[in-house]
Amino acid sequence: MLGDGRVIESDAEAGRSVLAFTCLPEMCHSGGVAQGGFVTGWIDSAMAHACIARFTEAYWAATLEVKVSFFGPTMPGPVRAEGWIERAGKQTVFTEGRLLDEAGRVLAKASSTIRLVPNRAT
Repeated sequence: MLGDGRVIESDAEAGRSVLAFTCLPEMCHSGGVAQGGFVTGWIDSAMAHACIARFTEAYWAATLEVKVSFFGPTMPGPVRAEGWIERAGKQTVFTEGRLLDEAGRVLAKASSTIRLVPNRAT
């Protein structure tokens, strides 16, 4: 649903991740600007992957809340979502992230509260 996302960097020790996406014209509304839900989803994915990098796949990351500030329009083309852990407890993780365009301009920033949920053996 979020397009062609792929992890391009992952650092367990730092609790960081970088994902690459392509904003497609079909993801845009009037004016050719990406719908905010895609922008939010891309950053949320990067923040969740930062948790996965640190805490492995023994947990899944359940986003409890997310706040996004949009600084500029996201136009069709490549974008980069970065996510990192600001502080982590035993079950609750506070993360931050941002979305950048190809030129490195920050298009949006976000903060999130994530709950780590242990994966059950299947």
